[in-house]
Amino acid sequence: MDTGGKQKVLFICTHNSARSQMAEGLLRSLYGERYEAFSAGTEPGGVNPHAAEVMHETGIDITNHYSKSTDAFQGKIFDYVVTVCDHAKENCPFFPGAKHYIHKSFPDPSAIKGSHEEQRAVFRKIRDEIKKWIINTFENSDQKRNQSFKLNV
Repeated sequence: MDTGGKQKVLFICTHNSARSQMAEGLLRSLYGERYEAFSAGTEPGGVNPHAAEVMHETGIDITNHYSKSTDAFQGKIFDYVVTVCDHAKENCPFFPGAKHYIHKSFPDPSAIKGSHEEQRAVFRKIRDEIKKWIINTFENSDQKRNQSFKLNV
Protein backbone atom coordinates (compact mmCIF):
# COMPACT_ATOMS: atom_id res chain seq x y z
CA MET A 1 0.00 0.00 0.00
CA ASP A 2 2.66 2.51 -1.06
CA THR A 3 1.01 5.92 -1.38
CA GLY A 4 4.02 7.97 -2.43
CA GLY A 5 4.11 10.07 0.73
CA LYS A 6 0.42 10.92 0.61
CA GLN A 7 -1.65 10.80 3.78
CA LYS A 8 -3.81 7.69 3.94
CA VAL A 9 -7.51 7.94 4.75
CA LEU A 10 -9.85 5.02 5.39
CA PHE A 11 -13.61 5.69 5.26
CA ILE A 12 -15.73 3.13 7.08
CA CYS A 13 -19.48 2.56 7.01
CA THR A 14 -21.61 -0.50 7.58
CA HIS A 15 -21.92 -2.07 4.12
CA ASN A 16 -19.27 -0.12 2.17
CA SER A 17 -21.95 0.33 -0.46
CA ALA A 18 -22.67 4.07 -0.67
CA ARG A 19 -21.42 6.65 1.85
CA SER A 20 -17.88 5.34 2.29
CA GLN A 21 -17.60 4.58 -1.44
CA MET A 22 -18.69 8.10 -2.37
CA ALA A 23 -16.34 9.60 0.25
CA GLU A 24 -13.42 7.58 -1.15
CA GLY A 25 -14.17 8.73 -4.70
CA LEU A 26 -14.67 12.35 -3.67
CA LEU A 27 -11.49 12.62 -1.62
CA ARG A 28 -9.47 11.01 -4.39
CA SER A 29 -10.96 13.38 -6.98
CA LEU A 30 -10.69 16.56 -4.90
CA TYR A 31 -7.35 16.04 -3.15
CA GLY A 32 -5.73 13.02 -4.78
CA GLU A 33 -2.40 14.81 -4.91
CA ARG A 34 -2.27 14.86 -1.07
CA TYR A 35 -4.41 11.91 0.06
CA GLU A 36 -4.78 8.26 -0.82
CA ALA A 37 -8.36 7.22 -0.07
CA PHE A 38 -9.69 3.79 0.82
CA SER A 39 -13.04 2.52 2.05
CA ALA A 40 -14.34 -0.51 3.91
CA GLY A 41 -17.39 -1.80 5.72
CA THR A 42 -18.03 -3.56 8.98
CA GLU A 43 -20.48 -5.80 7.05
CA PRO A 44 -19.59 -5.32 3.35
CA GLY A 45 -22.39 -5.94 0.91
CA GLY A 46 -21.71 -4.62 -2.59
CA VAL A 47 -21.59 -1.14 -4.13
CA ASN A 48 -25.04 0.40 -4.59
CA PRO A 49 -25.66 1.21 -8.27
CA HIS A 50 -27.27 4.55 -7.33
CA ALA A 51 -24.00 5.60 -5.68
CA ALA A 52 -22.09 4.86 -8.88
CA GLU A 53 -24.70 6.70 -10.98
CA VAL A 54 -24.68 9.93 -8.94
CA MET A 55 -20.90 9.94 -8.72
CA HIS A 56 -20.69 9.50 -12.51
CA GLU A 57 -22.85 12.63 -12.84
CA THR A 58 -19.97 14.60 -11.29
CA GLY A 59 -17.33 12.97 -13.48
CA ILE A 60 -16.13 10.55 -10.78
CA ASP A 61 -16.10 6.88 -11.77
CA ILE A 62 -16.51 4.41 -8.91
CA THR A 63 -17.86 1.59 -11.08
CA ASN A 64 -14.70 -0.43 -10.49
CA HIS A 65 -15.00 -0.07 -6.70
CA TYR A 66 -16.04 -3.10 -4.69
CA SER A 67 -17.08 -3.61 -1.08
CA LYS A 68 -14.25 -4.51 1.24
CA SER A 69 -14.24 -5.61 4.86
CA THR A 70 -12.33 -3.64 7.48
CA ASP A 71 -10.43 -6.92 7.97
CA ALA A 72 -8.74 -6.32 4.59
CA PHE A 73 -6.95 -3.32 6.12
CA GLN A 74 -5.84 -4.82 9.43
CA GLY A 75 -2.16 -4.15 10.06
CA LYS A 76 -2.14 -1.06 7.81
CA ILE A 77 -1.35 2.43 9.10
CA PHE A 78 -3.75 5.27 8.29
CA ASP A 79 -3.37 8.96 8.99
CA TYR A 80 -7.16 9.22 9.32
CA VAL A 81 -9.86 6.64 9.92
CA VAL A 82 -13.27 8.18 9.29
CA THR A 83 -16.52 6.52 10.27
CA VAL A 84 -19.38 7.92 8.20
CA CYS A 85 -22.27 6.27 10.03
CA ASP A 86 -23.13 5.70 13.68
CA HIS A 87 -23.38 1.92 13.26
CA ALA A 88 -19.80 1.73 11.98
CA LYS A 89 -18.57 3.88 14.86
CA GLU A 90 -20.29 1.61 17.37
CA ASN A 91 -18.96 -1.55 15.72
CA CYS A 92 -15.49 -0.23 14.94
CA PRO A 93 -14.70 2.34 17.65
CA PHE A 94 -10.99 1.50 17.51
CA PHE A 95 -9.00 0.72 14.40
CA PRO A 96 -5.42 -0.41 15.09
CA GLY A 97 -2.99 1.70 13.11
CA ALA A 98 -5.11 4.87 13.00
CA LYS A 99 -3.27 8.07 13.85
CA HIS A 100 -6.45 10.19 13.95
CA TYR A 101 -10.12 9.26 14.25
CA ILE A 102 -12.93 11.30 12.79
CA HIS A 103 -16.65 10.55 13.01
CA LYS A 104 -19.23 12.24 10.82
CA SER A 105 -22.52 10.45 10.41
CA PHE A 106 -24.46 10.80 7.17
CA PRO A 107 -27.95 9.35 6.59
CA ASP A 108 -28.03 6.08 4.68
CA PRO A 109 -29.34 6.86 1.18
CA SER A 110 -29.86 3.13 0.58
CA ALA A 111 -32.62 3.12 3.20
CA ILE A 112 -34.86 5.37 1.08
CA LYS A 113 -37.68 3.69 -0.82
CA GLY A 114 -39.37 5.20 -3.84
CA SER A 115 -38.96 5.54 -7.57
CA HIS A 116 -35.58 5.33 -9.23
CA GLU A 117 -35.48 9.13 -9.54
CA GLU A 118 -36.55 9.67 -5.90
CA GLN A 119 -33.79 7.36 -4.72
CA ARG A 120 -31.20 9.07 -6.93
CA ALA A 121 -32.27 12.47 -5.55
CA VAL A 122 -31.48 11.26 -2.04
CA PHE A 123 -28.14 9.83 -3.17
CA ARG A 124 -27.30 13.18 -4.79
CA LYS A 125 -28.16 15.02 -1.57
CA ILE A 126 -25.92 12.73 0.53
CA ARG A 127 -23.14 12.92 -2.11
CA ASP A 128 -23.24 16.70 -1.92
CA GLU A 129 -23.24 16.69 1.90
CA ILE A 130 -20.22 14.39 1.93
CA LYS A 131 -18.42 16.57 -0.62
CA LYS A 132 -19.01 19.72 1.43
CA TRP A 133 -17.81 17.97 4.59
CA ILE A 134 -14.68 16.62 2.86
CA ILE A 135 -13.78 20.10 1.60
CA ASN A 136 -14.28 21.59 5.07
CA THR A 137 -12.33 18.81 6.75
CA PHE A 138 -9.48 17.93 4.38
CA GLU A 139 -8.78 21.06 2.37
CA ASN A 140 -6.44 22.44 5.04
CA SER A 141 -6.29 19.54 7.48
CA ASP A 142 -2.58 19.97 8.29
CA GLN A 143 -3.11 23.65 9.11
CA LYS A 144 -6.19 22.89 11.21
CA ARG A 145 -4.42 20.10 13.12
CA ASN A 146 -1.39 22.33 13.79
CA GLN A 147 -3.61 25.19 15.00
CA SER A 148 -5.51 22.79 17.25
CA PHE A 149 -2.23 21.45 18.63
CA LYS A 150 -0.93 24.96 19.32
CA LEU A 151 -4.13 25.87 21.15
CA ASN A 152 -3.88 22.80 23.34
CA VAL A 153 -0.23 23.27 24.32
